[in-house]
Amino acid sequence: MKLSKDQTIEIAETFRLMGDPTRLAILVECLDGPVSVGDLVTRTGASQSLVSHHLRLLRAARILTARREGKNVYYAAMDDHIRTVVGDMIDHVAEPADEGLG
Repeated sequence: MKLSKDQTIEIAETFRLMGDPTRLAILVECLDGPVSVGDLVTRTGASQSLVSHHLRLLRAARILTARREGKNVYYAAMDDHIRTVVGDMIDHVAEPADEGLG
């Protein structure tokens, strides 16, 4: 597989954004469907302002999408690519560690 320099930078930036524990927790909460900002605050234990800051970054990087309903904004994973990458990593860390190389 061959990547351009711009693609390499974009992918590295995406992984860097997901590498923050609070942003990752927010993203994981959004994998199964839309979640309101208030629910994200409750579920992650982060402050409203911190959650909003992280949501702006995740949206700008095309990791999350937002939908407004009245006064509420609901966030969800951008697409199946994001769900698959994060879901595969969740499955990977849930596997028992292999002590040897085979």
